[in-house]
Amino acid sequence: MADLLRSGTLIDAILVLVFLEALLLFLLPRFLPSAPRFSRVLPTLLSGAALMLALRFALTDGPWTWIAGALLAALVAHLLDLGLRFRRLP
Repeated sequence: MADLLRSGTLIDAILVLVFLEALLLFLLPRFLPSAPRFSRVLPTLLSGAALMLALRFALTDGPWTWIAGALLAALVAHLLDLGLRFRRLP
């Protein structure tokens, strides 16, 4: 298990699952009208995926600029998510 983590393979599997989740959430409103709109969950998915990428780069000794870029992308997606949530408050 440690080798899967150090090699980044486990993180790759998690990223595939996040992609499949995004695909499901994109298609779900077509079959279930009460499902949340994809645009409302996309920032959350993007921030999580960007954090996973940053972790993968760190575990596999990626360049620090890639780690910083992935963390910056996670921050931007997170702030977008927060902004959308606060805008929906009554």
